[in-house]
Amino acid sequence: MQRREARRFIDTKRDRVETPLAYDYRPMSAARESPLTRADVVHVANLARLALSDDELDRLTTELAGILAHAQDISALDLSGLPPTSHPLPLVNVFRPDKVRPGADRSEVLAMAPAAESDRFRVPKILGES
Repeated sequence: MQRREARRFIDTKRDRVETPLAYDYRPMSAARESPLTRADVVHVANLARLALSDDELDRLTTELAGILAHAQDISALDLSGLPPTSHPLPLVNVFRPDKVRPGADRSEVLAMAPAAESDRFRVPKILGES
């Protein structure tokens, strides 16, 4: 299965990921084959308006390469016989039934308000309207 790439990669040895994640279960060679570069992480960080140090860039390049490799492993699985799901466990509606219950008296609530006018809360103007 070939993965489609919608972006251009800068292929320099310095920007390549050289080490896998510490908790990565894949062989070391699988993480080294990652097409994710440090320049890609810099580009994504700029899009997200994040200022990252060199250490953070190195760490995130490695972590994101592991995440992308894991997503590629999952996309390679044959799931044709499985029904699509939105959650791994069946969920049951846990909402209570709607029942009309008495609420607080309007006049009592408005009596506790800092300012009331025409049976409504009066709030200060915030948009400079006249």
